[in-house]
Formats: sequence, C-alpha cells, structure tokens
Amino acid sequence: MAAVQLVSALGRRAMCRWTAAGDRARERVPSAGHIRQSFVCYFRDKQRHREVRSAPVIPRGDPSLLLVNAGMNQFKPILLGTVDPRSPMAQYQRVVNSQKCVRAGGKHNDLEDVGRDLYHHTFFEMLGNWSFGDYFKEEACRMAWELLTEVYDIPQDRLYVTFFGGDPALGLTADEETKEIWLSIGVHPHHLLPFGLAHNFWEMGEMGPCGPCTEIHYDHGVGKGAAAQVNTGNPQLVEIWNLVFMQYSREADGSLHCLPQRSVDTGMGLERLVAVLQGKESNYDTDLFTPILDAIHRGSKAPPYRGLVGDMDPDMIDRAYRVLADHIRALTICIADGLYPGMTGAALVLRRILRRAVRYSVEVLQAPPGFLAGLVPTVLEILGDAYPELKQDPCQIMDTINENEAAFLSSLHRGRRVIDRTLQKMDNSQSFPVDVAWSLHRNLGFPLDLVSLMLEEKAVIMDTEALGQLAKEEAERLRPLPQSDLQPDRVLCIQDISELQRTGVPRTDDSAKYIYKLQDGKYVLSPCQATVVALYDNNSLVKEVGQSQTCGVILDQTNFYSEQGGQTHDLGYFVREGHQDVLLPVVNVQAAGGFVIHTVSVPESLHVGDRIDLFVNEAHRLACMVKHTATHLLNYALRCVLGDHTEQRGSHITADRLRFDYNIRTPVTGQQLETVEEIVRDVICRDEHVYTADVPLNQVNCIRGLRSIDEVYPDPVRVVSVGVPVEQLLHSSDKQHTSVELCCGTHLLRTGMIQDLVIVSERQLGKGISRILAITGEEAKEARELGRILAEEVDSLSLRLDNGMKSLVDSQRLSKEIGQLTDVVDGAVILHRDRRQLQERLRALHRTANTAIRKLESREAAEKVQVFLESHLHQTLIVDFFPVQSISILMKMVNKISEKMPRSPVMLLSQLDSGKILCACQVPKDLVSSLSASDWALAVCGRMGGNAGGSDVVAKGMGSSSNLEEIIKLATEYARNKM
Repeated sequence: MAAVQLVSALGRRAMCRWTAAGDRARERVPSAGHIRQSFVCYFRDKQRHREVRSAPVIPRGDPSLLLVNAGMNQFKPILLGTVDPRSPMAQYQRVVNSQKCVRAGGKHNDLEDVGRDLYHHTFFEMLGNWSFGDYFKEEACRMAWELLTEVYDIPQDRLYVTFFGGDPALGLTADEETKEIWLSIGVHPHHLLPFGLAHNFWEMGEMGPCGPCTEIHYDHGVGKGAAAQVNTGNPQLVEIWNLVFMQYSREADGSLHCLPQRSVDTGMGLERLVAVLQGKESNYDTDLFTPILDAIHRGSKAPPYRGLVGDMDPDMIDRAYRVLADHIRALTICIADGLYPGMTGAALVLRRILRRAVRYSVEVLQAPPGFLAGLVPTVLEILGDAYPELKQDPCQIMDTINENEAAFLSSLHRGRRVIDRTLQKMDNSQSFPVDVAWSLHRNLGFPLDLVSLMLEEKAVIMDTEALGQLAKEEAERLRPLPQSDLQPDRVLCIQDISELQRTGVPRTDDSAKYIYKLQDGKYVLSPCQATVVALYDNNSLVKEVGQSQTCGVILDQTNFYSEQGGQTHDLGYFVREGHQDVLLPVVNVQAAGGFVIHTVSVPESLHVGDRIDLFVNEAHRLACMVKHTATHLLNYALRCVLGDHTEQRGSHITADRLRFDYNIRTPVTGQQLETVEEIVRDVICRDEHVYTADVPLNQVNCIRGLRSIDEVYPDPVRVVSVGVPVEQLLHSSDKQHTSVELCCGTHLLRTGMIQDLVIVSERQLGKGISRILAITGEEAKEARELGRILAEEVDSLSLRLDNGMKSLVDSQRLSKEIGQLTDVVDGAVILHRDRRQLQERLRALHRTANTAIRKLESREAAEKVQVFLESHLHQTLIVDFFPVQSISILMKMVNKISEKMPRSPVMLLSQLDSGKILCACQVPKDLVSSLSASDWALAVCGRMGGNAGGSDVVAKGMGSSSNLEEIIKLATEYARNKM
C-alpha cells in the first residue's frame, strides 16, 4: 500500500496537471529523469515488475541485428523459447526497464530524416513493461491507462487508441477482445479506432512470435476531427505507446499458430512522452535536448535555435542544431558501449552518424574543429545518472570523436578536389557521374546530401535516382540476414520446445561434458550412454527417422559440448545398442531452451527410445580445450600489459586456432605483444592447475579482479580460475594476479598441455577494437620453424642483391622473386612479429631492386635511343615500333627522344610476348593546343580495344592488334591531321 501511495504521490505532485478543457496549466514541469523514474517506479513498486538494466546497444549474440533497436531485443531468448532454464532470465515473468535504442541502419533507419523534422532520432530511450506468461491484454491495457491518466495526469480526451481490425487475407479476425477492454476502461468509442496489418500487427521477423497490438496516440492540438488524423503522419498527433500481444508464431510457410505461452511487450518512447508532459510539440524543446542546444549555441556562435523546419529554415541552421543534438547522444551512447566508427556493419553506421554530424557542424554552423566532442559532457549530465556506464571513460569518447572528425575533415578536402577535377573533365551538358558520387560516399564517408549540396552549389545535375538505387543496394547489403538464414540446420522453434515440455520430455542433462580426467598424461573423457527422447526432421518432431537421412537427435543426457561461449561444438559419433558396426556421425550440436539437439547422419533407421553410446572426437575436444584455456591466459596477459581497462569484445575458439577481440586505447606495439606471449608461456611452463566451480550468480561479484558482467549467465554460473582455487577467490579480499572468468566452456585441468602459444596476427578492426589470432602446441612450434625458414629465404635474396645485378633480365627476375616471397610471407602462419620484420625487409629489398632496375632501364634506353635517333634525326613526327617488354622502359625512351628532338611529337609502340601492344607518347608543349598526348594515345589504344590515360604532354596505354603496321599508320595520320 505504501508503494501505491508513493507512486500516486509521484504522479500527482510532479506530473503535469491539466485543466478540464485540456489546456496545459502546470503546477510544475517534471524533468525527463523524473518521468523515466516514475515509469519504472509504477511498474516495479505497484505492479510487482522486476527492474532490468538496459542492455548495451551492441546486440548480444544476435547476428540478425546491427544495433539494438527495441526494448524487446534482450528478451528474445524468452520469446523464442531458447533461454537457458538455469539463467535468471528464465524466471522473468514481469519486467520493466528503460532501454537504449539506436535506429540508424538495417530495417529501421531514421538517419537521413533526423534534423528535417521535430521528432525523428537515431538514439532514443524505450520505456517498456513485459509479461512473459503472466498477465495479458486486460491487465496491460488497464496498467497503461492508469499510468497515463492517473499517474501522469494526461487528460483522456487527448488520447486516441487503435486496435487490430483484422485481415481477411490471412484469416485473422478483428481483435474484438482488446476493443471491449478499452471500452470497459472508459475510452470513448469515437477515440477507439481499428487499423489493419501495417499499423496494428507486430512481427519480430519473417518467422517467430507475433501478434496484434494496440497503440495509444496523443493529440498535441488537432482537436476536432483528430480521430481522422490518426496514423496519417500528422506531427501533432503522435503515437506514444505500443502494446503488443504476442499470441501467434509465424512459421516458415507463412502460417500462424497459437503460442503455448502468451506474452506482452510494450514500448513507449521517452522523448515523445517527455514532450507531452512538458507541454512541448517538439521533442527537441524538452530538457533531454535543450541543454545540448544551448551548448551548441554557446560554442558555435550560431544564431539561437528557433525550432524551424523546411522552407522556414532556408540556411538549415535549425536543422543543424537538431542533427548535432541527436547525433552526439547516439555517438556518446554507442562509444561508451564499445562500438567505434569503422567500415562494416554497425561500425559503418556509427561512422556515418559521426560524419553527418561533423558535416553540419563545420559546413552549416561554422563551428571550430573539436567542437562536436565538446558536447559530450552535456550529454553525460543529461543521461549519466540513468546510464552510469557513460561516465566510466568520457575521455575515450571525446578522443574517438575528435580523431574521427579530423580524419573526415581531411576526407572533405580530398573530396572537394575529386569533385573539382571531375567537373573540369565534364562537358556542360553532362550529368555528374554517379559512380564518382558513390565512391565519395562509400570510400571517403561523404554524406549523400553533402555531395548533392556541393553539386547544387555549382549548378551541376546528377542522376539522384541511380544514386538512390546504389544506396538501397548498400542498405540491403548492410541489413543482417533474416533469422531463418542464420539459424543452423537443426534448431528448435518455440512450438517444438513447447511440445517437448507438454509431452514431458526432460531437458537434456549435459553435465557429462565436464567429466574428464588426466590419466598417464592423457585426457580421458567419461563414457556416456543415453536414450533418444525426441527426433527432429523436416522442421517437425517425429518418432522415427529412416535410413540415409540427416536429422536432429535429443537425448536424455549427453557428453557432447553444444556451441556456446565462443567455443565451437564437439564432433563425434553415436552407436546404437546392438548395432556396434554402424556409426552415426554427429556434425553439429546446438542448445535451445535446455534441450541439446545433435545433428546426426543416420545410415539406418533411428527411433525414439533407442539406446545409444556416445563417442566424442577426443582429439577435436582436446584441441578446443587447449585453445579455450589459452584464450583465458591471453586475456589475462593483455590486461597485465595494457591495463585493467582492457576488456574482451568477443572470441571464437576452434580446434585449429583462437580469435580474441579486445578494446584498445592506442595501437598495440610489437614489444607489448611479445610481453603478452611471454606472460602466457610463463603460466604454461608453470603447469598451473585450472580450477572450476559452480557459484551462485549473486556471489561472483565478491571475486576481486573479475571483469564486469554484461552478459546473461546461468545461475549458478561456472567460474574458471588458473592457479588459485575458486573457493579461495570467494573468500579473499585481495585481488589475485591470475586469470579468472565466468565461462561455460571446456578447459584443461593443467596449463602445461598448451605447450606453447604464438600470436600469428594482430590488427585493428576499427577505432578502439583490435583482433588477435593465435595458435598453440605443435602448430606454434611449426610457425616458429616456418618463420626461421622464410628468414633464410629473405637472407638469400638480400645476398644476391648485395652482389649486384649485371643485366636487366636478372634484376627483373630477382624483383619478381621478392614479390613472390612477399606473398608467401603475407599468407604464412608464422609469428606476428616475424611477419612484420620479414615484410619490412622485403619492402626494403623491393625498393633496392626497383632502383637497380630503373638505372639499368635508363642505361639500356639511352643506348637504344642513340641508335634509334640516327635514323629519325630530322623527322617532325616520330611514330615507330620499338621492341621492349616494359611500359616504363618504353616511356623512358620516349622521354629521351623528346629531350633530343624537343619540337617533334613522339609515339612508340611495342608488342609484348603475350600479344598485347604497349603505347607511349609525348607532345611538345607548344603543340598541345592542337594535339593532346592523352587524346592521341586514347585514339590509338581505343582502336586496339584497349585504354589509355595521361596528360596533354605525356600519356601511355595498352591494347591488342595483329596488325602493328596498320596501328602505326593510324597513329601517324591522327597526329598529322591534328598538327
């Protein structure tokens, strides 16, 4: 009762009070922070919901998303039925939170609309409450109405409610149940409106949970006739809350089946709600944005923000204000969550957000460099209390923005030069090449509207439809694959899991995957026998599978490891009891909803109830165990060398190698990587014990030095510690200098089995994120040996080069060998530092060899030119054949001849052994007005089906022809006609 009174008091004292006429006469304007907290308090304290913190905007293990774009994303495992039953998430029934969301890429992309109007955003906060198998339509509607009209005191006559009006084509009737609920609550019939599939039926994706939804819209001032304006795009009549009733599952064939467990998923944009409660028609006029707008005005010296749009804002000053205010929020949130601007996926989306912000800051507001990053502290003041992770490293956020801004400003300068050069080559009647515009966008990061604006300023047209098509194709390429395309062959859907539960099939006991021991220096996995409890074939559960089929097999217990925690799945085979000579290969193992499904090739029939013996491929498992334990040591060593701020950003462990992604502040040096390897090898040499223990989730925070938990773990959670027993860690107040992590993977019992570890690759994936590839054991020793052999090969080439090359042919052959060895070194599995050193040596050798080649070419060209000139000394035009095998030699000869005969145009042609014909020419400067070298070469090479390029003075090209005399005649006639 006290909680109810508290929430009621929060609403009535702090929320807006409205007059009977609906005018906004407020005793006090509530802050955005207070509005957010009141939402959470209402559901947590009065409606008994569990408060769950916002997930990062980088999706957790969900390749179907670029960025988190809705509050339900982190709860998808519950909705899909794949949640680990040991996870705290599996116990969720009523949940409330405020989720950080970004809609700027993929299916939901608002980026180009931001700034043009008063309500679009890239980053926004989604307030939401959920029911997973608890309450449904009536309770959800009543809670929403009570919160809006009683806690927030929004007048009922300003609210319009929509519901699903049915879809005859899909056989879906109108949601009369929801309609009657709203009427019983007191919604006026004229404020209750039916809409079709597009507006009031929500779907997670092409497949999966879906259902009708009911939306609540707010009238900012339309008044009479507002009902007819709902869902028409009128900015004064906005949707503020969407209540989704997930009661169906869409199957692969498009059909809908009722879900075994119905859920409620609601979402209300905080920005729109705050605008309502603060009496503003624009989100940008609320206290979520006004401090940023004020900071922009102070820092840029631009005119004050007026809230103008479209033709009322001809200089786009107000648009620029909105772009910066929105984009700096998105940048701050994303970088704080570990996403940095890059060239692919979500990183590319963030790069475009940043560059669009810089473009408006510099080009429109005329703000100085570094101004954008200076807005970060204001964002922290607004959002830092709600999302404390923003305050952990603000300098890193600002440095990232500044570095990327400087890079883009440099690109802007290069881009202007590209546009100017392109325009110089164009005729007045030509349209600007779309491929050049797209290259500016894709490679230099130019916002498309900036390219259009720069061309518009120069009165140049461009095919915007073709450019739009390229942008559309790029968006499709960026868009994550549909969920159906990402799932492995055998995955249980929510209907299957429900059927398994309904028929009493027990969840798979996979604890045997952790049962193994060291015996005489070898790892021995415990034997396992199990019973087939379910078979999965052709997307459905069956009782029997015929011969020569691949199917999914669920057992009552298994010792196979299912893919999770970055570690690949086990391989192996089954043997049916009584059929010892028939092997059933296991090619994939996945887990969903507590069931482990093995993808098995069945040479003979298999039935539910069959008893089978399980045989894990021990060599494959042991290799994965080695790599996984080595990954933990690598993580520990990196933190020792680079600092405790170093955080893992991803990993993948296979039998062949390990991949480890981590955040960095500055590029990692070769010396630092060597130190990392030394620390790992030291732990390996000490042959430390590897301890594991299952610990209640609420106790793991007692472990000093354990990295922050930002993932969903089972409860209890498995703790893996090297050298120190887990029990000791739990009761020690001192930080232990050892590797300790939460991990569900399989690990060695002692570190000595790793034998060795070498880093074979280290590269930056984007700003602030680096990736290491490493190998262990015998592969590591082989990498060291291969590096030694390649070093000897480089020594041999260096010695030959030092001895000097007597002929051009020998020099060219050596240069080719250097290039071939460079390719071998680039692709070889050798130590990362060895590769760097060898690449540096090979580059130096290549430079030396090329210098020698150029000297020999010049000497050879001079000798040949002397002979050539004796027969062409007094000619006013020289077009001839000259046998060489290099365009560079041919060009040198043209230059030498032109030096001796400065008033004569010169073109030389040479036929290669391959049949191709080289062409090089030079024209005296006083003749270029009538005879251009580039045009001359292009005319000749074009006749040969080739191409050419250059300047008015010198040019070169290539083509193909069987009649060299005809080409010489053509070249001569062309030049004489122009002269």
